Amino acid sequence: MTPSQQSDEKPTPAQLPEHTAVRKPAPPAGASRPIEDAKAFGKVGEDGTVYVLLRGEEIAVGAYPDATAEEALTYFARKYEEAEAQLALLESRLQLRAAAQDAAASAAKLRELLAERGMVGDIARLEERLAALEEGISQRAEAEQAEAAEAKERNLAEREAIVRAAEEVAAQDPQQTHWKNSSARMSDLFDTWKTAQRSARLPKSTEDELWKRFRTARTAFDKHRRAYFSQLDQSNAQAKRAKEGLIAEAEALSDSTDWAGTAAKYRDLMDRWKRAPRASRREDDALWARFRAAQDVFFHARAAANEETEREFEANLKVKEELLRQAREILPVTDVEAAKAALHPILDQWDAAGMVPRRDLRRIEGELQKVQNAIEDAQQARWERSNPETQARAESMLSQLEETISGLEEELDAARRSGDAKAASKAEEALEARRKWLEQLRASAGETSEEG
Repeated sequence: MTPSQQSDEKPTPAQLPEHTAVRKPAPPAGASRPIEDAKAFGKVGEDGTVYVLLRGEEIAVGAYPDATAEEALTYFARKYEEAEAQLALLESRLQLRAAAQDAAASAAKLRELLAERGMVGDIARLEERLAALEEGISQRAEAEQAEAAEAKERNLAEREAIVRAAEEVAAQDPQQTHWKNSSARMSDLFDTWKTAQRSARLPKSTEDELWKRFRTARTAFDKHRRAYFSQLDQSNAQAKRAKEGLIAEAEALSDSTDWAGTAAKYRDLMDRWKRAPRASRREDDALWARFRAAQDVFFHARAAANEETEREFEANLKVKEELLRQAREILPVTDVEAAKAALHPILDQWDAAGMVPRRDLRRIEGELQKVQNAIEDAQQARWERSNPETQARAESMLSQLEETISGLEEELDAARRSGDAKAASKAEEALEARRKWLEQLRASAGETSEEG
């Protein structure tokens, strides 16, 4: 059946739905190419009814009273053009990753519009594009679900990481905790929690459980911090009392003129100070300043007294320098008894001269000791020469050397007679060495005899 044959069966304008009857608008400025294409799918009946051709079937779309057939087709073609524009916009939005839910709602409205058939154009092609679009929306919805699941896992992992970090901060040994850094860390974690909570909500049960753990960690950390600083305040108070006691003792000693005894007491106080517990850094520094000030009073006074004493000892040093010059004139020692007699009055004057400055004490005493040691060494040498045992050993050595020399002389004669030059040379060297030793021993023995 042809469209013209079916025209008698189409509804009249009075039979069409009320909304399809339209008033005549202003004539269009001109039809575009898309409108011309759309008009190819429509016709106007003799009664003014406009039809659209869809899959071989003519479907009444409405009427356009008091208008020419051209105007009526153009009007409904523009309806098609508007629907196609909506579809193109929706396709573009989907490419730009519009939310699947919003896109699905728009696609549903567009499908309803196409189902009303209130337009002239290639409706079948629009329905095919819409079906493809709906398939894309369905795929987009699945992708969004997967992304949402991944985001949920990500958000959960992020929130759990925040909680674990807070629990690690709370689990620190209070005695080893750096409270300033750890407090800042806990504060940062709380800010991170709030940011994460605003950006992504977790299921209520999960959110509540994680928040409970985070809150418990913060509470435990605050409890440990308060307990630590409370104990620290008590320890600081005890340390302060102990060190204030030491300061009182130091201040009581500061006016003493018992230089040696008081210096020993200050050393004991210093040892006790080192063993005492430390207060807070600021208080401990202030306490130390007071303790040190008390010591400084004493030690400055002692230093002043020592300087005065040192000046008094300068005169004594001049006396001893002169006595040392006299003592040195005794050297070298040729007569022990005479040297001892000369040194005796020098030593008496030395003791009477008194102390010398500390910086010169070791030098001046050491120089005098050298003179005394020289006399003692000379006395020791004289005694060794006159010692009977020493003389006996010398005589024994003389006898042994004389026997050795006699034997070497015989070896030398034998070597010369046999013509053994090497043996003769060796015997001559040994004989010469023994003869020198013999001369030395005889000279020493002679000196001893003369002294005896």
